[in-house]
Amino acid sequence: MSSLTDDLLRQLQGQPLEQMSSQLGLSQSQTAGAVSAALPLLLGALGRNASQPQGAEALFGALQRDHAGAAGGLDIGSVLGAVLGGGGGRQTDGAGILGHIFGGRQETAAQGLGQATGLGGGQANTLLKILAPIVLSYLAQRMFSGGGQAVASPQALGDVLGQEHQRIQQDSSAGGLLGSVLDQDGDGQLGLGDLLKIGGGLLGGGNR
Repeated sequence: MSSLTDDLLRQLQGQPLEQMSSQLGLSQSQTAGAVSAALPLLLGALGRNASQPQGAEALFGALQRDHAGAAGGLDIGSVLGAVLGGGGGRQTDGAGILGHIFGGRQETAAQGLGQATGLGGGQANTLLKILAPIVLSYLAQRMFSGGGQAVASPQALGDVLGQEHQRIQQDSSAGGLLGSVLDQDGDGQLGLGDLLKIGGGLLGGGNR
């Protein structure tokens, strides 16, 4: 089975990539390279968050509440159009979603992505804001539209994202970027304190 990252990358080829290139002021090849680095960062961070039951439950609830509509007709192109057009509310609030995914590490994520891809910090941050709603809509499609998931549940979501997180960690470049962003206390290890800081802010409290 192909990874979530590879599957989503394929779906972003063509017009979606052209639209993102235009928005960022980059060539398509630059944008494709940046997207291929950004998606593992987003999916890996979600996988890390969902490795704790409360994190998986919070993410599952958010997908049901704000993104399950994507399975009923909002395809990736529609989500991208809404994001670039500035409409759509919580479903397309890239900055809000990034705050939940990375907590206080959002700037670190943008800087790390910029360093890894050669993008300016502003461009890297914009790209993450564009991709975050797409990633959640994609996960909602996977979970709720029968795309290989017979039973949609927080545990099933945690399992799928956990497998993706393991794949990303095994990729030296993607895993290194992910680790540097998520290691909150700077000791090079992802400890329980880091997880609580991340998980505590994950899609928290129904405020979004």
